[in-house]
Amino acid sequence: MIEDSAGEDERRYRAPALEKGLDILELLAASPTPLTFTAIVNRLGRSHGELFRMVQVLQFRGYLDQDPADDGYSLTDRLFSLGMKQPRTQSLIEVALPLMRQLALDIQQSCHLALHTLGEMVVVARMESSEQLGFSVRVGYRKPLAQVASGAVLYAFQPEDVRRRWEALLDPQLTPEELAAFRVHADAVRERRVELTPSPFVTGVTDISAPVMRGGTAAAALTVPFLKKIGAELTPRAAARSVREAADSISAQLVEADSRLY
Repeated sequence: MIEDSAGEDERRYRAPALEKGLDILELLAASPTPLTFTAIVNRLGRSHGELFRMVQVLQFRGYLDQDPADDGYSLTDRLFSLGMKQPRTQSLIEVALPLMRQLALDIQQSCHLALHTLGEMVVVARMESSEQLGFSVRVGYRKPLAQVASGAVLYAFQPEDVRRRWEALLDPQLTPEELAAFRVHADAVRERRVELTPSPFVTGVTDISAPVMRGGTAAAALTVPFLKKIGAELTPRAAARSVREAADSISAQLVEADSRLY
């Protein structure tokens, strides 16, 4: 069962039905594959009767989808869509898209914007390259923070208390040695204000990522999956300078955009 036992006795109010629904959503968010109803019941340690109506309601309201082939449940993008309607997120994307478009034109590479969620980075906006040949990732793509350049950048520009909370959300959890190495690496990224590293998932792609700052912390990571093209003069290091400049421009415009929200 997904539950935070710390401070359990100090809770002033309890809402058992709501907690069951949140348990289901958090379980499916953490699962890489759809789960059958029986698997959900077993993993949460509850009875079929406790969860049956909850699962049915979540499916009816559009939060869950069921695969007719194996009856497995998975999350839809409804929660993601709700989060995207928040004014600060809307403001970030509205400010970023024109600058992302210019960046893509300048360096002839695609780019995307990623946020943190539950120990992972998730892509919330992208801009395709104007060239016929390019590499891009879909909106909604997600990976654990410690596995990708965007994640390292998001983590690097956070205060220590936030870093520790994010570390507890990592799945899979890092070994003490891996976590120590990740912290050292993040500090180096913070020092140079840009990440430039070979993609751990795609051969021939160099991930270049820089922080979009808001209120002294990284609100997002602007990332270019740099594809080296035969005959092209642009190097990854030159592209990295452009990515950092674009991220800084987005950060500067967010100050004005935020002032219009309050």
